[in-house]
Parts: sequence; C-alpha cells; structure tokens
Amino acid sequence: MKKLYICRHAKSSWKFQGIADFDRPLNKHGEKDAPMIGKVLAKRKVKPQVIFSSPAKRAITTAKTIATEIGYPIEEIKQEENIYDARLGYLIDFVQSLPDDLNEIMILGHNPGVTSLNNIFSKKYIDNIPTAGVVELKFDFEKWCELDIQSGDLVEYEFPKKYQVPEYEISNG
Repeated sequence: MKKLYICRHAKSSWKFQGIADFDRPLNKHGEKDAPMIGKVLAKRKVKPQVIFSSPAKRAITTAKTIATEIGYPIEEIKQEENIYDARLGYLIDFVQSLPDDLNEIMILGHNPGVTSLNNIFSKKYIDNIPTAGVVELKFDFEKWCELDIQSGDLVEYEFPKKYQVPEYEISNG
C-alpha cells in the first residue's frame, strides 16, 4: 500500500510589487494557516518518509512549517525545482518514478498542479485545493509505477476553513 499527501502552499503575499513570483513570501493568513494544518496532520499522526517541495519561498516555508509540526527533520526536505510551475505530466512522471521502498510521501507545490494531480489519481474530484490544503490518497499497490488514473482512495482532505468557527452577529432584536 502507498500513501500520497498532496499539499498546496499556504496563502502568499502580493503586497510587494516588483518581487518575482518565485520569491513571494507567505502573508499573515498563510503564516497562521501553515502551522495550524501542520498541527492537524500531527494529530492524525501523518509521518511521510520524504517531503518533496517546490523551492519557491511560499512553498518551502509552508513545507518547513508543516515538517516542524509533524516532527519531520527540516534539513531532510527535498527541494525539487521542477515542482515549481510543474505541468501535470511532470508531476505524474515524478510520482510514478519514486523508489518503491517509499510508501508514504508528501508533495508540496502549487495550483493548478496539485489540484490536477489529485483529480487524475483520486476517485474523488476536488474543484480546487485551497491554500494550505492537504489531500491524503491511499493506493492499493506496491510499486509507484502502477499508479493509474483514479486508482487512489481519498482518505482525508484537510484545509484551513474546515476548522474555522463561523462568526455570528448578535442582534438585540
């Protein structure tokens, strides 16, 4: 059995004009959401053998934050340059070529790639994985090269708004 955690980076800042997309940092929401999702994953005892992350600032910051929360060594995060701005075909090839001794991995990247990756492999369609969203897929095979269209079962889908308590207005009426 294999498990794939597909993560989207936390919300990034558009505040700084003239900064390259690759260098955009997290905004205040992202700085709050990344550790919160990390805590959710820690509570679920998520323990990937390897975390692969886009090296873009917002992605690697999210990866390091989640890694800290789940007890994964930050220095062991593998930055994969091609995950940044990756086309779906690259992501499929990347996962299918993983060593078979890895049974539980996490990929942290960007949309539209992460949502498309879920929708190609999962039996459950998701319109859009939001920032700091994480999908857990389980596959009933032993070799990553056996990964096929809609071969994964959606085990869990975590995202920040799932844990926000709605604010209600109090009326005096």
